[in-house]
Amino acid sequence: MMVTQKQVEAGQAVYTRRTLALYDFVVLGVSNPFIWKCPTRRLEEHYAQNLSANHLDVGVGTGYFLDRCRFPADTPRVALMDLNPDTLAFAARRIARYVPQTHRRNVLEPTALEGDRFDSVGLNYLLHCLPGSLAEKAMVFDHLKALMNPGAVIFGATLLQGDVPRSLLARGLMAAYNRKGIFANRADDLEVLQRELDRRFHDVSVEVVGCAALFSGRI
Repeated sequence: MMVTQKQVEAGQAVYTRRTLALYDFVVLGVSNPFIWKCPTRRLEEHYAQNLSANHLDVGVGTGYFLDRCRFPADTPRVALMDLNPDTLAFAARRIARYVPQTHRRNVLEPTALEGDRFDSVGLNYLLHCLPGSLAEKAMVFDHLKALMNPGAVIFGATLLQGDVPRSLLARGLMAAYNRKGIFANRADDLEVLQRELDRRFHDVSVEVVGCAALFSGRI
């Protein structure tokens, strides 16, 4: 599948300054516990288990998890990467106390960042917004591996359609989001996610909570 720039932009264009102000309530407060059946508290725990003091966050949303989680150091190095300038600015303001570096990048393309590599990389609720099949968009793992130190952990969560339980409401909402281009996860399933992680990382863990898969792996 040839991914177009329009498809890339569609997955992140919905996140404007206005919608970001509602994101925590709509997605984290309502959709997660009641539709996706993955409590936001569980995602917080996943962050806390994997976060390092030298962290890169990709697809940053509102910065909710970085704001709420406790880093294992008082002055962590935190970098934010996203294609959307509004989400970068929103998250950077929210965690301004950490003086985060910001990088506007398309994670579907190889990238290089100035400075040292990272000990943890988070990509929460990013994969299901990227165009292409899950096997195709797993290229982001390769691009991010180039930014990670030996032994570093990559972790996150993504919403799946195949091999996970979905209510009628979840099915309907996912279908609507796919039609609008907000999601691109029609063919995303657990088997492919596990396979693509196993190909690239060791100590891989994938846990299904509702229709979300929480994953991690080390290089």
